Formats: sequence, C-alpha cells, structure tokens
Amino acid sequence: MTMLHDPNRVYVFDTTLRDGEQVPGCQLSTPEKIEIAKALEALGVDVIEAGFPISSPGDFQSVVELSKAVREPIICALTRANRKDIDSAVAALQYAKRPRIHTGIGSSDMHIKYKFNSTREEILQRAVEAVKYAKQFVEDIEFFAEDAGRADNVFLAQMIEAVIAAGATVVNIPDTNGYCLPEQYGSKILYLKQNVQNIDQAIISVHCHNDLGLATANTLAGVINGARQVECTINGIGERAGNTALEEVAMVLKTHHALNLKTNINTKHFSEISAKVSRMMRMPVQPNKAIIGQNAFAHSSGIHQDGFLKHRENYEIINPEDVGIDAAGIILTARSGRHALKHHLERLGYVIEKINLDQVYEKFLLLADQKLEISDDDLLSLMSDGEEHTYKNGYKLNSLHVVCGDSALPVATVKLEHEGIEKEAKAEGNGPVNATIKAIESIIGKDIQLKEFTIQAMHGGSDDTSKVNMRVIFEERSYLGYGFSTDIVKASADAYLDALNKFL
Repeated sequence: MTMLHDPNRVYVFDTTLRDGEQVPGCQLSTPEKIEIAKALEALGVDVIEAGFPISSPGDFQSVVELSKAVREPIICALTRANRKDIDSAVAALQYAKRPRIHTGIGSSDMHIKYKFNSTREEILQRAVEAVKYAKQFVEDIEFFAEDAGRADNVFLAQMIEAVIAAGATVVNIPDTNGYCLPEQYGSKILYLKQNVQNIDQAIISVHCHNDLGLATANTLAGVINGARQVECTINGIGERAGNTALEEVAMVLKTHHALNLKTNINTKHFSEISAKVSRMMRMPVQPNKAIIGQNAFAHSSGIHQDGFLKHRENYEIINPEDVGIDAAGIILTARSGRHALKHHLERLGYVIEKINLDQVYEKFLLLADQKLEISDDDLLSLMSDGEEHTYKNGYKLNSLHVVCGDSALPVATVKLEHEGIEKEAKAEGNGPVNATIKAIESIIGKDIQLKEFTIQAMHGGSDDTSKVNMRVIFEERSYLGYGFSTDIVKASADAYLDALNKFL
C-alpha cells in the first residue's frame, strides 16, 4: 500500500499525535486525539502517525479508535525493531483502511555502541528481520534509521538498501538530535539517492529536529536533494526544541514556485488547526512564530505600515488569507501614522470623507501614549466618544433622559444636534432602548431597519463599560455602529447614531 511516485509531489507525514505528544504536559485523551486527527484529515495530510501502541494501553487504544474515525490518510503506528512491538502495532491497526507500520533502529556508531551495545552487523540483521516480519501483516512498511544525521554514509546506504530489499516502502532518514547543517543533511540524502541501488523502490522521508533551529532548513535541503516525504508537527511541537513545523514547510513549497514541488495541504486551515493544537495541548504559540504566530502578519512600524498599505508585497511574501487569517494586522501604536489609522477606520466601516480625521488622530495619539497597543474596541470607543464632533456634519447626542420601571411604560426624551441645529423628541417603547431608538427615528425621519443588536461587557462586573453593536439597513445596504458606556441605554443610542452617521 505504498504511495505512488509523482516526482513533484511531496507527501506530508504528521506526527503531532506521536512525537508532538511526547512533550511533558501535552498528553491527550483519545477523544482529543480523534478531534485533532479529523482536523489533520481536513488539512490534507497524507499520513497520520497515531501513536506508539506498545508504550501504553492508552496509546494502543488511541491507534485503534483513530483507525476507525479517520479514513483518508494512512494511519501509522510506531514500533521498535522487535516482534512484540510489531505484534502490538498490527493489532492496533486492525481497523485502519490504509495501515502503515513504522519500525526502525539506530544507525549511528554512537547509538550502535552506547544505546544497543551491539555491532553494525547485528544491527543490520535486526533491521532486516523487523521489516520482513512486519511485511507479513502490513504491506506499507516505513523504516527509520535512528540518528541517521550522525551515521556513516556508507553504512547508512548499506542499511537502507537492505531494508528496501526486505520490503520497506518508505525509508526515514532522521536527524534525531537536530545536529546537521542543511548542506550536510542535503548531501546525505543525495548520497543515498546516488548510492543505494534500489532507492527508486521506496520513498525517502526526512524527520528533522529543531535543537539548533535548523529543522525546517534541513527538511527543505532533504526535499531539494530527492526526499519526497516530510515528517512534521503542527506548530513545530515535539521533544526538546521540537520538530519541523508542518506549516513552515508547506508554505515554503507553496511560495517558492521555482522548486516545482507540491503538497496536498489546504493551507487555509493552518490558523484554525494551529489554535486547536495549541489549546488542546496547552502549548502557547510564540507571537513571532513563522506563519501562524499572532505577529506573523503584524506591522507596527509607521514606515512599514505605509509601505505595506501602498503595496502589500513591499513587506509581505505570503497572503494571510492563504493560511486562514482574515487580513494582515496593521498594529496601532504611538508609532503609527495617519495612513494606518485611516486603514483601520475604513476596515471598521467608517467613511473617511465624513470624519474629522485630524481631530480623531489627535485623540488617537493621546490614547496611544497611554496604551502599548490600540485594539479595535479602543478605536471604536474613540470614535463613539460624543464629547466632540467625530463626524463632519454628523448627528450628535446632546442629551438623553429615560423614565422606566415595573409599572411605567418606558419613555425616552432625546436631544440631537445636526449642523448646529438642536432637535428634541420624546417616544414610548417596550423598553428603554426601544424608546430611545424610536425618539431618534422621529428626529431623523428616515426608513431605517434595525437588524442586529448585541450588548457585551468589556471585562465583567455590573459597573463595567458595555459595548453595543448594532447593524442597520438603509436603502438595502448594511451599516454597523458601535457604542461604549457604563450606561447600556446611552451606549445603545451612541451605537445607533454611529451607524446612521455612516450614511446620513
């Protein structure tokens, strides 16, 4: 059941649920593993390494249940090069539609001597026997030559040739300790391509660790030199400094068209699955993490912001939508200029021509000096501040008086100012907010439909500032408005006027 060769196709082997789960504190229950496995299936990975069945009853059961729940990717189980491990993997994979056994043994002289207290000849024999035994039960056999990064190339080639002859369909050349430089690792893969006679009968796989921060670079060096399977984890989680990050490799191949290599990964799922793995494995993603860190598409420098807004490619080589992020983050700080402020206001639905931008910018700078970073809510609160005329010729709420109670029909009295003229109206409603909106409508005199109305406490507590979102329809177009106040009725009136001022 080996994968068919396509010279330009790179197969993605995900080991988040096996190597990634070995991180202390990242252990998952079987239902959690199934949830992540289904997300990996939707992402488009070719192989899911579901676990190490012999290691614990929980791991065994997880492989069983994943085999039932996931049908498209190959389901892989890890073993050492012995019959007991392999028997356990065979039993765990009994329900898998496309099973694979991943068996192997050390290949470096250091592992052979200090881990196995053995010789090259004995290790070679054990490797061949393990592959032959596993092949009796499962067609698709992957062999890992542990610590191949430090192995002698001549012996490594001898081992790889022998296990392919024994039935291995994939040969994994791991840089187990993250030791290699990209040139060294790429040369090792090329050496195997050129010196293993039957190498065309198997797919070369690369499994790199990040101890020196070179996992992605080494993986790509391997692929460029002939490897066609990459072993990765979501967010690069894994033992010690972690594994190759799946999202990084996939996006490098997608961005560098000259490599002429492709995967089956739907990169638009990266943001979602990254957050899921981070949450469920309790492993926060560093903000500056490539591809999926919260700052990966954030621009705070005024010079960068201006260049980015004029032409995205000035400062971005990846479209954020390609990895499931709505848009690049132009981060508002005290260093941001008018261009960045204008961009965010337009994104939030404000028509710049209707706004006193100079006045808003001065208020923005005062707030930015007090806060490290300005959020959307901060900006919306700034815009809904009724103390000054944010809108040119807009409607301003001069006063609001509401009477309501258990036995009293709510009544609102509103005074609005527009182009220097103040108008007053009174209205009844089925509640204080409804009465207030009816009073405003009687002054405006337009056919406006209120379609959505939500109230949210900013932080919590009865004395908290409330944020009100409103969506209104006018002449078949939708407009959003926002209001902020410790008084819910006042916040509602501000939100309603904010929406109206965008089109009136």
